[in-house]
Amino acid sequence: MTDDRMDTIIGNLLRAGVALSAAVVAAGGAWYLAAGGSGTVDYRRFRGETRGLHSLVELPGPQALILIGLLILIATPVARVVFSLIAFALERDRAYVMVTAIVLIALLYSIGTAWW
Repeated sequence: MTDDRMDTIIGNLLRAGVALSAAVVAAGGAWYLAAGGSGTVDYRRFRGETRGLHSLVELPGPQALILIGLLILIATPVARVVFSLIAFALERDRAYVMVTAIVLIALLYSIGTAWW
């Protein structure tokens, strides 16, 4: 795999991820507004937020769809790092494989500790 080919694939991957994320968030936002999401918010009561992926089940449909879109946005650069790791491994470039693996481990650790 040439560097130009790898750059093209990575660029397309990032564009597709951002476009998909924007479409999902926009669909969730439209659904939220269509369902009457313009109501007033009661700021006198504190409602703690649920954390983790299980919160998708607890959220109303439009908000869950928006969260899925944001998760797709977060997953896009992670997919780029995974693709880079595979591409460097195919090129047998050990230095870049090690650096990319460390970056991937750091990404997965930070995402994992924030969501679970």
